[in-house]
Amino acid sequence: MIELPVVAPVTEKARKPDWLRVKLPVGKEYAQVRSLVDEHKLHTICESGNCPNMGECWGAGTATFMILGNICTRSCSFCAVATGRPLAVDTDEPNRVANSVKLMGVKHCVITSVDRDDLKDGGSIIWAETLQAIRRESPITTLETLIPDFKGQWDNLYRVLEERPEVVSHNMETVRRLTRQVRIQAKYDRSLECLKRISEFGLRTKTGIMLGLGETEEDVFEAMDDLVANGVHILTLGQYLQPTKAHHPVVDWIHPDQFAKYKEAGLAKGLKYVESGPLVRSSYHAEKHLFDIEGIV
Repeated sequence: MIELPVVAPVTEKARKPDWLRVKLPVGKEYAQVRSLVDEHKLHTICESGNCPNMGECWGAGTATFMILGNICTRSCSFCAVATGRPLAVDTDEPNRVANSVKLMGVKHCVITSVDRDDLKDGGSIIWAETLQAIRRESPITTLETLIPDFKGQWDNLYRVLEERPEVVSHNMETVRRLTRQVRIQAKYDRSLECLKRISEFGLRTKTGIMLGLGETEEDVFEAMDDLVANGVHILTLGQYLQPTKAHHPVVDWIHPDQFAKYKEAGLAKGLKYVESGPLVRSSYHAEKHLFDIEGIV
């Protein structure tokens, strides 16, 4: 059981503000993606993570695939993905994901996974095989990988990097001061080293941070400085939304004007691209992070 921090009870002020309203998922394209996901028994972080943009992204014919099952070995207090003992690795999963990418005609594919700390390779073999299968079945599709930290077992990281996806992302999730509360089995500096190694490998490097967990403006600026110092190119900033009452509470609703301020600050500090807004998530508008940025790997 996760021991959550004690905070003040929810009040009228804590209710979702108007700028967090999203459209319900509807339309022919949404139905088509829904059908493919169900037919091929695929896991998507869109569903498992209760993403507020699922209607928009699926309506555009895209989805972020989650490999290595839908049960995570870690118990982060912000995350809606189930925690527990995962099932055995599905060795046919790479082929099923690749076939679905081909059927959907995906131009830019985002792949993520649960943490598989139960596996010696951290799931990196399935990661590499999935990327290889997509390249084989849909060679014009560009790839973005949202990877775990592999517990600092860097050989496993390099197994993925050697496939040279166009973008490699590893999320910091929160600022240094709150990492122990929010990412119980993760380490802030280990994540920074993961990002540094990705960048030094010569790949476009990306991370994401949630806001509204109790961080200060100074905390966010410190994190930005750390990211720039470790070679990160792209940063996404979005509002944290509490999945259930058992998860970490929302401490603050961050106004869109503050998100705009953070974007300006991040660019001024040296980040090449900052996607910043209440509904932004790691893979939101992911194709822009590849095609709209000049002058980096």
